Amino acid sequence: MALQSKMTVYAAVVGVLGLMGGIVYYASLDNVDLDQVEIELTNVELIDVSSINNQAKFEVTFLVKNPSDKTFTVSVIEYNLYGDETLLGSGIYSTADIALPGRALFSSGAEIPLKNTFVLSKDDVNTEIYEAIIDNKITSFSAEGSITTQSSWSEAQKEFKTGY
Repeated sequence: MALQSKMTVYAAVVGVLGLMGGIVYYASLDNVDLDQVEIELTNVELIDVSSINNQAKFEVTFLVKNPSDKTFTVSVIEYNLYGDETLLGSGIYSTADIALPGRALFSSGAEIPLKNTFVLSKDDVNTEIYEAIIDNKITSFSAEGSITTQSSWSEAQKEFKTGY
């Protein structure tokens, strides 16, 4: 009788491990669709200059596109922002603290602009670059970084480089 109960326990453990492996495999099927995300820097707009704090605030807009059939959300966009090929600093767009159902859903074919506030301190760049930025003399902006997408089962991270 003891041998039969041990065999039952072993079979149950093997069954649970097999079920967990099946769930992990099923979740990984979304990764191909999540990696198809497209991201494009569409606008960098000066919204405020504080001469007291020596800071300039910008609204950075990324257009995120979903060419796949899988619906997903964007949890994080981490990026370095460049103006006329000069590094201005790093920024992060994050909805990680918002539950998955509360985020913008990117259904198949969706294109949604995501906006983020980027703060540039005068101490972070040289004076000439800072003055050119607040005088709107920068002619091109670019960003490079990574975007993290999530579906109900899976998460994927993709590197990007974009500019205008």
